[in-house]
Amino acid sequence: MTQNIAPSPPPLFRLPPDRRPDVPVLFEGQTLLALKGETVASLLLRHVDAGAFRREERRGEARAPLCLMGVCFDCLVTIDGQDNQQACLIAVKPGMRIARQLTAGGAL
Repeated sequence: MTQNIAPSPPPLFRLPPDRRPDVPVLFEGQTLLALKGETVASLLLRHVDAGAFRREERRGEARAPLCLMGVCFDCLVTIDGQDNQQACLIAVKPGMRIARQLTAGGAL
């Protein structure tokens, strides 16, 4: 399976120069470091191609976090085995296991 993890952060989602991520989480088998208090959505937007964030279930359209305040539900991920978690509302925790939600066919 292709990871679709961005090789370098998109310019809009750079870390502030005075902050260093130190909260380890597991994203689909890869350890990522997050900032303390950062949301799952902001972490993933720095590391995952927005076109590969998730697929809409009925039409299979690419979706990515949009509103970042819990209204649009375009940021749904699986966290610690629980599906349909809104990544924009959940702060990262050390050891958290995060995965994209796949369509019924398993494709991204």
